[in-house]
Amino acid sequence: MMTTLTRTEAYQLVEQKIGVNNLLKHILAVEAGMRRLAEHFGEDVDYWGLTGLVHDLDYNETKNDPQRHTYLTREWLEQYKLPEEMQYAIHAHPGHVPCKSRLDWALYATDPSTGFIVACALMHPSKKLINIDAEFMLRRFDEKPFAAGASRENMAACSNLGLDLAEFLMLVREGMLGISDGLGL
Repeated sequence: MMTTLTRTEAYQLVEQKIGVNNLLKHILAVEAGMRRLAEHFGEDVDYWGLTGLVHDLDYNETKNDPQRHTYLTREWLEQYKLPEEMQYAIHAHPGHVPCKSRLDWALYATDPSTGFIVACALMHPSKKLINIDAEFMLRRFDEKPFAAGASRENMAACSNLGLDLAEFLMLVREGMLGISDGLGL
Protein backbone atom coordinates (compact mmCIF):
# COMPACT_ATOMS: atom_id res chain seq x y z
CA MET A 1 0.00 0.00 0.00
CA MET A 2 1.44 3.34 -1.00
CA THR A 3 0.89 6.51 0.94
CA THR A 4 2.38 9.94 0.39
CA LEU A 5 2.71 10.47 4.14
CA THR A 6 6.14 9.42 5.35
CA ARG A 7 6.80 8.14 8.85
CA THR A 8 8.99 11.20 9.51
CA GLU A 9 6.19 13.59 8.46
CA ALA A 10 3.64 11.63 10.50
CA TYR A 11 5.87 11.71 13.59
CA GLN A 12 6.36 15.48 13.22
CA LEU A 13 2.58 15.94 12.97
CA VAL A 14 2.07 13.81 16.07
CA GLU A 15 4.64 15.82 18.04
CA GLN A 16 3.02 19.06 16.84
CA LYS A 17 -0.56 18.01 17.65
CA ILE A 18 0.07 15.81 20.71
CA GLY A 19 3.32 17.01 22.27
CA VAL A 20 5.85 14.93 24.15
CA ASN A 21 3.91 13.23 26.96
CA ASN A 22 2.22 9.97 27.94
CA LEU A 23 -0.17 10.19 25.00
CA LEU A 24 2.83 10.24 22.67
CA LYS A 25 4.11 7.11 24.42
CA HIS A 26 0.71 5.48 23.87
CA ILE A 27 0.76 6.39 20.19
CA LEU A 28 4.29 5.02 19.75
CA ALA A 29 3.30 1.83 21.60
CA VAL A 30 0.32 1.36 19.27
CA GLU A 31 2.58 1.94 16.27
CA ALA A 32 5.04 -0.68 17.58
CA GLY A 33 2.27 -3.19 18.31
CA MET A 34 0.76 -2.67 14.86
CA ARG A 35 4.15 -3.16 13.21
CA ARG A 36 4.64 -6.46 15.07
CA LEU A 37 1.16 -7.68 14.12
CA ALA A 38 1.78 -6.75 10.48
CA GLU A 39 5.00 -8.74 10.59
CA HIS A 40 3.15 -11.71 12.11
CA PHE A 41 0.48 -11.64 9.39
CA GLY A 42 2.84 -10.91 6.50
CA GLU A 43 1.30 -7.47 5.96
CA ASP A 44 3.04 -4.20 5.10
CA VAL A 45 4.82 -3.32 8.35
CA ASP A 46 5.33 0.37 7.50
CA TYR A 47 1.71 0.83 6.39
CA TRP A 48 0.29 -0.79 9.53
CA GLY A 49 2.76 1.14 11.68
CA LEU A 50 1.78 4.43 10.07
CA THR A 51 -1.89 3.65 10.74
CA GLY A 52 -1.04 3.18 14.41
CA LEU A 53 1.10 6.30 14.51
CA VAL A 54 -1.66 8.66 13.32
CA HIS A 55 -4.68 6.90 14.89
CA ASP A 56 -5.03 9.41 17.77
CA LEU A 57 -3.65 12.50 16.02
CA ASP A 58 -6.66 14.64 16.95
CA TYR A 59 -7.10 13.31 20.50
CA ASN A 60 -6.09 16.55 22.27
CA GLU A 61 -8.62 18.49 20.21
CA THR A 62 -11.45 15.95 20.53
CA LYS A 63 -11.02 14.36 23.98
CA ASN A 64 -14.05 16.28 25.29
CA ASP A 65 -16.08 15.51 22.16
CA PRO A 66 -15.48 11.81 21.40
CA GLN A 67 -17.93 11.83 18.48
CA ARG A 68 -15.48 14.10 16.60
CA HIS A 69 -12.45 11.87 17.37
CA THR A 70 -10.74 10.73 14.14
CA TYR A 71 -12.80 13.05 11.92
CA LEU A 72 -10.46 15.97 12.57
CA THR A 73 -7.54 13.63 11.86
CA ARG A 74 -9.08 12.89 8.47
CA GLU A 75 -9.28 16.62 7.70
CA TRP A 76 -5.70 17.23 8.81
CA LEU A 77 -4.36 14.35 6.71
CA GLU A 78 -6.47 15.07 3.61
CA GLN A 79 -3.52 16.63 1.76
CA TYR A 80 -1.61 13.32 2.03
CA LYS A 81 -4.35 11.36 0.23
CA LEU A 82 -4.13 8.40 2.58
CA PRO A 83 -5.68 5.17 1.33
CA GLU A 84 -9.34 4.79 2.26
CA GLU A 85 -8.52 1.52 4.06
CA MET A 86 -6.20 3.37 6.45
CA GLN A 87 -8.72 6.15 7.07
CA TYR A 88 -11.45 3.59 7.66
CA ALA A 89 -9.33 1.71 10.23
CA ILE A 90 -8.67 4.98 12.06
CA HIS A 91 -12.44 5.69 12.16
CA ALA A 92 -13.15 2.11 13.29
CA HIS A 93 -10.78 2.10 16.27
CA PRO A 94 -13.10 4.16 18.53
CA GLY A 95 -16.17 2.37 17.16
CA HIS A 96 -17.44 5.05 14.75
CA VAL A 97 -17.77 2.46 11.99
CA PRO A 98 -17.74 -1.35 12.24
CA CYS A 99 -14.46 -3.20 11.80
CA LYS A 100 -14.28 -5.06 8.49
CA SER A 101 -10.64 -5.74 7.62
CA ARG A 102 -7.69 -7.30 9.41
CA LEU A 103 -6.19 -3.79 9.70
CA ASP A 104 -9.39 -2.50 11.36
CA TRP A 105 -9.49 -5.32 13.92
CA ALA A 106 -5.78 -5.00 14.64
CA LEU A 107 -6.01 -1.29 15.47
CA TYR A 108 -9.27 -1.75 17.39
CA ALA A 109 -7.73 -4.42 19.63
CA THR A 110 -4.21 -2.94 19.88
CA ASP A 111 -5.30 0.55 20.98
CA PRO A 112 -6.47 -0.45 24.49
CA SER A 113 -4.00 -3.32 24.84
CA THR A 114 -0.95 -1.03 24.97
CA GLY A 115 -2.22 0.76 28.07
CA PHE A 116 -3.12 -2.56 29.62
CA ILE A 117 0.36 -3.94 28.92
CA VAL A 118 1.99 -0.81 30.35
CA ALA A 119 -0.14 -1.21 33.50
CA CYS A 120 0.97 -4.85 33.75
CA ALA A 121 4.61 -3.84 33.45
CA LEU A 122 4.22 -1.14 36.10
CA MET A 123 2.56 -3.63 38.45
CA HIS A 124 5.39 -6.15 38.03
CA PRO A 125 8.12 -5.89 40.68
CA SER A 126 10.75 -5.18 37.97
CA LYS A 127 8.64 -2.51 36.22
CA LYS A 128 9.95 -3.93 32.91
CA LEU A 129 8.08 -5.19 29.83
CA ILE A 130 10.61 -7.95 29.33
CA ASN A 131 9.52 -9.62 32.58
CA ILE A 132 5.78 -9.88 31.95
CA ASP A 133 4.50 -13.00 30.28
CA ALA A 134 1.13 -14.15 28.94
CA GLU A 135 0.15 -15.83 32.21
CA PHE A 136 0.82 -12.63 34.17
CA MET A 137 -1.23 -10.56 31.69
CA LEU A 138 -4.13 -13.02 31.55
CA ARG A 139 -4.43 -13.01 35.37
CA ARG A 140 -4.64 -9.19 35.30
CA PHE A 141 -7.10 -9.30 32.37
CA ASP A 142 -9.66 -11.04 34.55
CA GLU A 143 -9.32 -8.44 37.32
CA LYS A 144 -12.01 -5.92 36.38
CA PRO A 145 -10.63 -2.96 38.41
CA PHE A 146 -7.11 -3.42 37.02
CA ALA A 147 -6.45 -0.96 34.13
CA ALA A 148 -10.20 -0.36 34.07
CA GLY A 149 -9.92 2.10 31.17
CA ALA A 150 -8.57 -0.60 28.86
CA SER A 151 -11.60 -2.15 27.15
CA ARG A 152 -11.49 -5.91 27.65
CA GLU A 153 -14.09 -6.25 24.91
CA ASN A 154 -11.87 -4.43 22.39
CA MET A 155 -8.81 -6.46 23.36
CA ALA A 156 -10.76 -9.73 23.13
CA ALA A 157 -11.72 -8.72 19.58
CA CYS A 158 -8.29 -10.07 18.65
CA SER A 159 -10.22 -13.29 18.05
CA ASN A 160 -11.35 -11.64 14.78
CA LEU A 161 -7.68 -11.81 13.77
CA GLY A 162 -7.58 -15.55 14.47
CA LEU A 163 -5.48 -14.97 17.60
CA ASP A 164 -6.22 -16.01 21.14
CA LEU A 165 -5.79 -13.35 23.78
CA ALA A 166 -2.48 -14.68 25.12
CA GLU A 167 -0.86 -14.80 21.68
CA PHE A 168 -2.20 -11.36 20.78
CA LEU A 169 -0.97 -9.71 23.99
CA MET A 170 2.46 -11.30 23.59
CA LEU A 171 2.74 -10.04 19.99
CA VAL A 172 1.84 -6.48 21.01
CA ARG A 173 4.25 -6.73 23.95
CA GLU A 174 7.00 -7.93 21.58
CA GLY A 175 6.42 -4.86 19.41
CA MET A 176 6.55 -2.60 22.45
CA LEU A 177 9.78 -4.25 23.64
CA GLY A 178 11.50 -2.71 20.63
CA ILE A 179 10.81 0.76 22.03
CA SER A 180 10.85 -0.11 25.74
CA ASP A 181 13.57 2.41 26.56
CA GLY A 182 11.48 5.22 25.04
CA LEU A 183 8.50 4.01 27.04
CA GLY A 184 10.58 3.92 30.22
CA LEU A 185 9.79 0.24 30.63
